[in-house]
Amino acid sequence: MNEDKSARYHRLRRRLSIASVAWSALLLAALLLTGLSASIRNAAASLTASPALALVLYLAVLAVLHEPVSFALDFYDGYVLEHRYGLSRQSAAAWLRDHMKGLALGGVLALGAASLVYLTMRIWPGWWWLASGLVFAVLLVCLANLAPVLLLPLFFRFEPLDRPVLSERLHRMADRAGASVMGVYRWHLGEKTSKANAALTGIGATRRILLADTMLDQYSDDEIEVVLAHELAHHVHGDIWSGIVVEVLLLLAGFFAADLVLKFAGPLVGLQGLADPAGVPLLLLAAGAVSVLLLPAMLALSRGHERRADRFALDLTSNPDAFTSAMKRLGAQNLAEDQPSAIVQWLFYSHPPLSQRLAAAAAWARTHHAVAGSVPLADPLDRVGS
Repeated sequence: MNEDKSARYHRLRRRLSIASVAWSALLLAALLLTGLSASIRNAAASLTASPALALVLYLAVLAVLHEPVSFALDFYDGYVLEHRYGLSRQSAAAWLRDHMKGLALGGVLALGAASLVYLTMRIWPGWWWLASGLVFAVLLVCLANLAPVLLLPLFFRFEPLDRPVLSERLHRMADRAGASVMGVYRWHLGEKTSKANAALTGIGATRRILLADTMLDQYSDDEIEVVLAHELAHHVHGDIWSGIVVEVLLLLAGFFAADLVLKFAGPLVGLQGLADPAGVPLLLLAAGAVSVLLLPAMLALSRGHERRADRFALDLTSNPDAFTSAMKRLGAQNLAEDQPSAIVQWLFYSHPPLSQRLAAAAAWARTHHAVAGSVPLADPLDRVGS
């Protein structure tokens, strides 16, 4: 792997990520400080007496103001940079189609979320943040369940895996680990990128294994199995559910902070009440600030889950050689950054760096080789709980 190349790639992506957040924050602050937010609210109110429709009109104007710079940053990140580093296979037209689909889907979800939040503000002004958080919890569970069958097919093609031996092998592993899957699918990721990936998506009746064609065509069955064992760990350990709980708690903290800020600072920026659409920027800034402050803790928790999933994969397969070769292959193919600085890990990394994962696998191999030399090991699957 060319570490210099990967370091430059990720450094540029981090800068673009920071620029995107900065642009959003600057626009929202400018809307409040210049009084433009109130002017947009007044214009919307002049067109309709419906609070719900006025909110929709306000959000539409906000999206129009936000999108030009956001689009430029997204295009540079998702198209220019990916092509410069040999990772994208999409034409500009194909990238634009995906971007527009994502924009439309994100817009619908954002509009629904905002409408829900402002409805609870009007009905329960004292407890809207709690009511909104509880409803969002239900919606997050629904999205986790429906994403594999409704959302992902909007952007990718899937078909049942045409390798029965591998499919049966993965089914058996999932069944014995206590996290049965409903199917194994070829994920046509190679139409868009040269990167490789695999996933275990959905919960319950929609849980399914997705294997990118870029992985199926280049990795051994042993390597694919150990990668899927890692993904399986997140379901066996309940990381999906704990992730939803953490997300809900983060939402509640953000909404509570927004409630305090809206009630304290709202009159200072000309808001006419808690549910005034002109307060959308203030709400987003307050909730966003909470997310940024808690991000390092969320990332640290995620890295802990990923380390545990790596150990699970090694215990489950007893194949550190396949794990090591798969991680090295993925790192090279996806331009993983081998040794980012501690501050970069703290602020940006949801997974441990590649060097740490390889070192942990080597340590596992040494320990289990020593144990195997003195005491016969039980079948690693027998040590897995459901």
